[in-house]
Amino acid sequence: MSTTEQQPNELQRYCEAVALRAKSASRQLALCDSDVKNRWLIASARALRQQCSAIVAANRLDLDAAPGFGLTEAQADRLRLDAGRIDGIAEGLAQVAGLPDPVGELIETTNRPNGLVLRKVRVPLGVVFFVYESRPNVTADAAAICVKSGNAVILRGGKEAAHSSRAIVNVMLEQAREVGLPVDSVQLVEPTDRAAVGEFLSLHKYIDLAIPRGGEGLIRRVAAEATMPVIKHYTGNCHVYVDKAAELPMAANIVVNSKCQRMGVCNAAESLLIHQDILDRFLPLIVSELEPFDIELRGDQRICAAVPAAKMATEEDFATEFLGPVLSVRVVPDVQTAIDHINRYGSGHTDAIVTNDREAAAKFTAGVDSSAVMVNASTRFNDGGQFGLGAEIGISTDKFHARGPCGLRELTSYKYIVMGSGQIRG
Repeated sequence: MSTTEQQPNELQRYCEAVALRAKSASRQLALCDSDVKNRWLIASARALRQQCSAIVAANRLDLDAAPGFGLTEAQADRLRLDAGRIDGIAEGLAQVAGLPDPVGELIETTNRPNGLVLRKVRVPLGVVFFVYESRPNVTADAAAICVKSGNAVILRGGKEAAHSSRAIVNVMLEQAREVGLPVDSVQLVEPTDRAAVGEFLSLHKYIDLAIPRGGEGLIRRVAAEATMPVIKHYTGNCHVYVDKAAELPMAANIVVNSKCQRMGVCNAAESLLIHQDILDRFLPLIVSELEPFDIELRGDQRICAAVPAAKMATEEDFATEFLGPVLSVRVVPDVQTAIDHINRYGSGHTDAIVTNDREAAAKFTAGVDSSAVMVNASTRFNDGGQFGLGAEIGISTDKFHARGPCGLRELTSYKYIVMGSGQIRG
């Protein structure tokens, strides 16, 4: 390879410069107290409301370009901003401001026999590279969560929301300057070239964590190419198991809410497991309750025999995150079979049991290997806001470094501060 070919190209130089600024900002941000971060969040919320018209105008440019990007009507709706949605974004920032600051939190103290005092305290991770889908509200949410937890963030949103995201970030940066927050704490990647993602994923010298949020293809690409740790979830193939000791009306309500309250999200139920002892009583009830939602059932032989409209499920169906009006259904003989089915076909996201049998519930919660296991509650509750964590940057199905909703604490690590009085080691 020639000397010329070894020189960094323009994109590489751009990405490294952004990452270097983020690293520098993260070190300054680690020294900012909670008051500065909270004033920035509250000022940004106020400014977003005040500059609503300009943000809506920028969003209109993205909406006009949406057909050219092949966005569906539903995708375009998620992209759309109006006064109500901007007010919701601002309210989200205000809520993050009201959450406890995890940075500096004392986790534990240990007194050693030699007089040393060890303090384990929570600290920021450093720099987060966040790659996400074309939803402008996520731009503000991610910036708020990262900065409140003391991290600088590099935002790489979808090109479909480029104008909207830029308008939101500009407002937040303007407020950062006003309150004295490091302005490079939040940076939006300008190039829409897919190669930019790969460049940032190679910069482990500056970036401490990558978080992809979007389709499975994006997440697998980031996981494969990243040279730094990644927090991810591939799919949300969530289950509800209705046990023989379930209260059936309650079970029906939980199944309907888990599946139908919002179908296109990662914590919506995609599979229903029914204990064989209650099949004759529960199946007619749940079929009736699901009918208004036009849910297509894909079941095993017993389900298809009892429900003429049901289709025979394949192995692939049991492993699929449908994100729409399709539900796989299987009859199981006991709790252990339900557990085995979930651990085989599930994605480790959210799974629920409906039962009044404490032993069955205990066995299920111990045996199911998921980020959240629900007992007599909808899968839709696996959410940062619902868990009292405030806004979240995503829901992780990993086991390291974070699992479940990733809020402020999940974007921190810890270090030991050792206080001595002249001790030396012999």
